[in-house]
Order: sequence, then C-alpha cells, then structure tokens
Amino acid sequence: MSLLSPALRLMLPAMLLAATAAVPARAQAPAASSQAPAAHPQAPAVGPSVTVTHAKTTEIVQSVLVSGSMIARDEVLVSPEVDGLSIIAILAEEGDKVVKGQVLARLDRTMLDVQKTQNDAQIARAEAAIAQANAQIAEADANLVQANNAFDRTKALRDSGNASAETFDQRSAAARSAQARASSAREALAIATADRALARAQGNDIAVRLARTEIKAPQAGMISRRTAKLGATASMLPSSEPLFRIIANGAVELEAQVAEVDIPALTLGQPVAVTPAGAKEALKGTIRLISPEVDKTSRLGRVRVALDGNPPVAIGSFARGVIETGRKQAVTLPLSAITYTRSGPTVQTVKEGKIVTRKVTLGLSGDGRAEIATGLAAGETVVARAGTFVRDGDLITPVATN
Repeated sequence: MSLLSPALRLMLPAMLLAATAAVPARAQAPAASSQAPAAHPQAPAVGPSVTVTHAKTTEIVQSVLVSGSMIARDEVLVSPEVDGLSIIAILAEEGDKVVKGQVLARLDRTMLDVQKTQNDAQIARAEAAIAQANAQIAEADANLVQANNAFDRTKALRDSGNASAETFDQRSAAARSAQARASSAREALAIATADRALARAQGNDIAVRLARTEIKAPQAGMISRRTAKLGATASMLPSSEPLFRIIANGAVELEAQVAEVDIPALTLGQPVAVTPAGAKEALKGTIRLISPEVDKTSRLGRVRVALDGNPPVAIGSFARGVIETGRKQAVTLPLSAITYTRSGPTVQTVKEGKIVTRKVTLGLSGDGRAEIATGLAAGETVVARAGTFVRDGDLITPVATN
C-alpha cells in the first residue's frame, strides 16, 4: 500500500523535473564568475596630479618701484631785510605765480620817512658848512698874503736899520696868525666834508631800508606757503618763520626711497613714471639725482626725479614711481616655477610624465615672470609651483594651467 496521497503522487514528477534543471545552472555559475576579470582588466597605477606650465617667449620688462613725497627742487625763503616794521599790505597769496622782483608785501615806512627828512637836513647843513669853510679859507689866504708881504717889508727895513725890533715882531706875529687862521679854515672844510659824507652814507642806508619795505620775490616761481599777516612785526631773527616760501621756477620733483640692492641698476636720466596720490594717470619724469649715501638703519637710498613740464602737484603729497631698468623678448617662466637653492636657481621639468630637475640661469624679471637665459627652451613643460613634493624620477599626472 502506498504511503503517498493521491495529490503528492501527482506533484512528484514535476518536482523531480525542476530539481534536474536546477543542477546544471548551479554548475555553470562558477565558470561565469571566473571569466569576469578577463572582461574588465585593472588600469596601471599613475602618480599624483600636478599643475604644470610652459616656458613662453614673451616681452619682459624689469622695473624698480620707488615711493616718496613731492618736494620743491629749489625752495626760496623770503624773509624781511629790515627789522621792527609792521606789515601793512599783502599782495600775493599761496598758489600765485610770481616773477622776479614782484612786490609780495609792504612794510610801514613812516619812521624811515622821518629819518630821511632829518638826513636831508644834515646833508644840507654839511654842504653849508663846506661853503662857509671855503669862504673862510679864501679870506684866510688873503690875510696870509697880506701879512707875509708886510713881514717881508719890515724885515728888509730892519736889515737897513729903518724899522724897529718891535715893528718887526708885530709883523712876524701877524704873519704866523694869518697862517694859523688859514690852516684852521682848511680843517673846518675837512670836518664839514666828512660830515657831509657821513650824512650821505646815512642817507644811502635809509634809502636801502626804504626800498626793503617792499618785500619782493628774489626769483620767479610759485608761492607754496605764506606766513605773513597784516599788522605783524617783521623780524630778521634766524628763528623767525619766512614770510613767503617760493618754489623756484615752479619745479617740483619726487624725492623717493629705493632699496640699496636696486641702486646699481639706476642711472641719471632714466625715465620714470610718477603717479601722485589720487592721480589717474602717471606723469613723465627722469632721474635727476642719485644720492651717494645709504641709510645705515633702513638700508634705503634716495633718488630725485624731475617731472617734465613742471605739472601742478601738491608739495608734500605721496607719490610712487616706476623706473624701467630693462626690456627684451626672451623665454620666461612664472616666478612661482623657480626654486632657489645654494647651487643656484632650478626648475622641475616634466618629460613623459616624469620629473627632471634642471639648473637654469636667470636674467630680467618683472610682472611676476623671470627670463630664463640658459637651461630651458620655449615650449618645455615645468611644474608651475616650485616646492611641490615631487622629486627626480617621480611619475605625475600633468594638469595644465589656463
């Protein structure tokens, strides 16, 4: 008697058929999995990504940057040349252009006018004394001639015995007295002449002081500062502030500081582009003076740059200048691609994905690039940033810069 129910007996053939079909499928699975690696082979290992750049032939301009303040090339100080007089008029203001001899201010001359009147009287008195002395000399000379003639006659009479000794003595005394009066008249003339010369000298001094009551510009230029004030007393003391400051001929220049290492590249007459503070365009100038001295503390030297055409620039304002020291077409690299070692500058070139360090010789530098004088040709690939942690022979994946 069968133990299976009729339902199971009917399902058994189907279950056996499914089991038979499943066995080949499981047997084929390992074969399929063993063929998967052959369909997808692994890629070879590569180095890190490194940014690179290319050596280019470009125009390179080397320049030196300087900065400083605008100053007057020559500043003329206008001070009073007469002391103790008050200022009664101011005829020029800051910023005015003046010519040589132009009156800038006037001082009170009342006291000097009084002194001049007194001096004129002294001169007139001396001239009158001279005239009187000349008249006295003429009179004394006439009396002297008369006295000498009388004495000579008396002497002749005494020798012949016709004149007394008393008469002779009287005539002799009269002659000597006439001689003394003539000498006195001449001395009076000399004194009167000296008085007149002194009065005239005093008059000349007063005339000079009167002329100096007009404060004049000693040289043409532009007034940069005025300290003169109405009613103030003019003083000639060295500690006193000048009444006016004049920029001689309006010439303004840049007094700039420059690093001592850049001084050997500078020469007189080099063009300079000067940009004052707030200016939109640079002014043209040239190096006029290079100081032979370098500050021991700051290690900075000084240069003076004359501006072309004397443009109106505020004295004391800040300005910077760019001095071109070299210009050429050459193979260049960014400064970031150059490494500086004890043996000299080097670059890391890239050839077939490998790093090769190469020594180079540098030339001009400017605008963030440097001239490669020797050691590298145009078009070669180098690591863009020196100091990247790669060495000779390392494999890299070059990534070009834009």
